[in-house]
Amino acid sequence: MNRPLLVCATLMTTLVLASIVGIAVDERTLLGESVWIKPAKFGFAFALYAVTLAWMLTKLRKGRRIGRWVGTVFAATAIVEVGAITVQAARGTFSHFNADQDDPITLALVPILTYGVMIILIAQLVLAGVVLFQRTGDAALNRALRSGLLMATFGMIVPLFWMVSEINPRTVTDANGVAVRMYQGHGIGDPDGNGMPLTGWSMTGGDFRVPHFFALHGIQVLLLVTALLGFLAARHVWLRDEKVRARLVGAVSLGYWGLVAVVTWQAGRGQSLAHPDAATLAACEVVVLVTVALAVRAIVGGRRAAVAGERKAHQLVA
Repeated sequence: MNRPLLVCATLMTTLVLASIVGIAVDERTLLGESVWIKPAKFGFAFALYAVTLAWMLTKLRKGRRIGRWVGTVFAATAIVEVGAITVQAARGTFSHFNADQDDPITLALVPILTYGVMIILIAQLVLAGVVLFQRTGDAALNRALRSGLLMATFGMIVPLFWMVSEINPRTVTDANGVAVRMYQGHGIGDPDGNGMPLTGWSMTGGDFRVPHFFALHGIQVLLLVTALLGFLAARHVWLRDEKVRARLVGAVSLGYWGLVAVVTWQAGRGQSLAHPDAATLAACEVVVLVTVALAVRAIVGGRRAAVAGERKAHQLVA
């Protein structure tokens, strides 16, 4: 497996553990939440994604050298990026959206945060391109990886689009009691909205971190579904056909894409994930119904094909 990505995952996991300690012993807060919440969340996200990429690169049949180099660039950039976030958190001030021109450390770190995101996105696009144009496993795994990578790429683009399309200048107070100029925020409708337990997502408006999170981690969901179907195939004959498993993965993938679309639309309308209106709920119902219908169709078709195969086998024996 790609060693730089594994090193990245190890460092990120260590950061998560250190941040948990920081949350417990450090009382400083930024916009109502611990200064160590952000390093913890970024550490967790990058640890999980780095491990996923490291495993995925072992499945490549073509472009392994490109994958190895791009994986290294991704890992190195992620370490530097999250390192800058951690430095700002330790200092009790903001990392992203910080427009303070009087703090030399912030001025030095802002370019890292800005260009680091772009490098990570470019690396993601290259890796997605390498995977999209080859077969990386059976039909189910191939579908999960392709759809998951496209989804993760979309998840990385969402915050970039929001940062350049909306400007919300304001002044907020950091953990040191210093007034800091900001040019943007996570919230839509309420730039500094927060309050949702664990995630810190906005309870008073939309939040682009919601579609970012769901899209970025869709690949792990699809890989888990693929692994579960492979495990169940040992017990159920009708699941041993890779085409049937691929159709089920496709149904879950389409449903997950629908979920990402709904939460993106919801956030864009300035609506909190915790307070969906009738239109959002209706859209969710449509996504669920379509997903279930496709899954049932795949299951019924797979069972019928398995029964027909058994009958044909019995006839040949007879």
